[in-house]
Amino acid sequence: MKKRSFLQSAAWLAAAGMAPLAQAQTPIRFQLDWRFEGPSALFLLPVAKGYFKAAGLDVTVDAGNGSGGAVQRVASGSYDMGFADMAALMEFHANNPDAPNKPVAVMVVYHDTPASVLALKKSGIRKPADLAGKRLGAPVFDAGRRAFPIFQKANQLGHVQWVTMDPPLRETMLLRGDVDAITGFGFTSLLNLQARGAKAADVLLLPYADFGVRFYGNVIIASPRLIAQNPAAIKAFLQAFTRGAREVLANPGAAIDHVKARDGIVNVPLEIRRLQLAIDSVIDTPGARAEGFGQVQAARLALMASQVSDAFGTKTRVQADAMWNASFLPDAAQRNILPGK
Repeated sequence: MKKRSFLQSAAWLAAAGMAPLAQAQTPIRFQLDWRFEGPSALFLLPVAKGYFKAAGLDVTVDAGNGSGGAVQRVASGSYDMGFADMAALMEFHANNPDAPNKPVAVMVVYHDTPASVLALKKSGIRKPADLAGKRLGAPVFDAGRRAFPIFQKANQLGHVQWVTMDPPLRETMLLRGDVDAITGFGFTSLLNLQARGAKAADVLLLPYADFGVRFYGNVIIASPRLIAQNPAAIKAFLQAFTRGAREVLANPGAAIDHVKARDGIVNVPLEIRRLQLAIDSVIDTPGARAEGFGQVQAARLALMASQVSDAFGTKTRVQADAMWNASFLPDAAQRNILPGK
């Protein structure tokens, strides 16, 4: 990092009440929920620009293979922090009540769940009611499939038939007609369909958030061990992350350079579109602007906890207050990073 860049970072952190640490850097192992794609720029940019280092942190970011894996790896101690779907975190808590190191959410990034139903318009599907009796495809661990009973209840849907496949086959099977619709993250499956030859105009997207499912999406999680032993590190992480996120939201195109640096084979134009879709659909939303970036609304979180308990059939009821800790969040002025529409 250039000297001037470091000084600028130090000045920003000092203004935010987080003076950079002059001593040894605190290592933070961070687990993503998925591969290095557009949204991972939110974490890769502050690493590349030295914002974490200016905050006294030595952050390493690794690609993942699903939110459930991210939660489990933080719980096991393999990682200190991570990025995971809030529903997957709730499920882990409720199914592992005696686990000694249950991760806790410390910041919301996806204010709405990205889970969606996607279908080809030629199927005749136009609205949720049209899914009754259809074949829906998704991996068994897919967030949209797990939460489908809530979408189903909210829209008074009848029975559907599930077809299970590995993630790489999901969009291909829809295009081949092996299933009538699929569930998945909207900004992932939509672009995957287009990459396989589908035209955007030919794809129907039914976001859960638009049809009665008020789930929060992905959150930053932290190990209780880290919370107990080094709470200042979590606060410093969220400060530096928020600064980086502001830049990503302001210029998504430039941010993808940092994804390309980690995975040289990524399709830059495609990942710019994926990142912009994520920003528009789950990050910079009316709800996020009303509740505040990074924050939760208690009643909404409690409702989600109850719905996850019912839909996922957890061993114990989800306790919303056991998995959320807002004490490390930057203040409201620093979190005011959404550019708005």
